[in-house]
Amino acid sequence: MLGCVLEHETPEGLVAVELTEVEAYAGDIDPASHAYRGKTARNAVMFGPPGFAYVYFTYGMHFCVNVVCLPEGTANAVLLRAGRVIAGEDLARRRRASRRPAPEGSVVPAARPVLPARELTRGPARLCQALAIGRVRNGADLCDPASPLRLRGADGRGGTGGTGGKGAVSAGPRVGVSAGAETNWRFWRSDDETVSAYRPSQPRAPRVRSAS
Repeated sequence: MLGCVLEHETPEGLVAVELTEVEAYAGDIDPASHAYRGKTARNAVMFGPPGFAYVYFTYGMHFCVNVVCLPEGTANAVLLRAGRVIAGEDLARRRRASRRPAPEGSVVPAARPVLPARELTRGPARLCQALAIGRVRNGADLCDPASPLRLRGADGRGGTGGTGGKGAVSAGPRVGVSAGAETNWRFWRSDDETVSAYRPSQPRAPRVRSAS
């Protein structure tokens, strides 16, 4: 999917991002996958058919978007981690400057201090904020040219068909994953400044109960 373009068209305008970093998850054989323990209301979209968006809310504040990949019944998906804005940069910049999710249809505030272009969609939560992707797009058909949220190849055609990146492609462990951390299923364009920083999973501090 590296080199593919993710587009979201909203009443505010179009923002398009050329993907530079992705991360794969393999369903019931992958302890890091949302589908590892089976199908739920939250992860149902992951079970197919392929070509649809799986959008989830995390840490009580961020959305992340994935592309469902394999035939129906097999819950494999690829998390879209980072990219380079190629259309709608001013709109993406205003959304990111707000420092909070900007759901579709919301009023976009005036820009605050200017963010470097490389920071606009550097990381899965920032990507969703810049494109105003929220829960309403969960289950969107990314391969339908009429869909507001769509994925197209680098050649402009619908569906996946990326170039694999301009130049070398690197692979490594997934970000913030504890189970399955040894699996090198994160892929990115080598030396691309829009790729997010690698951060290993950090163990949670134990809860301290107050004395009664």
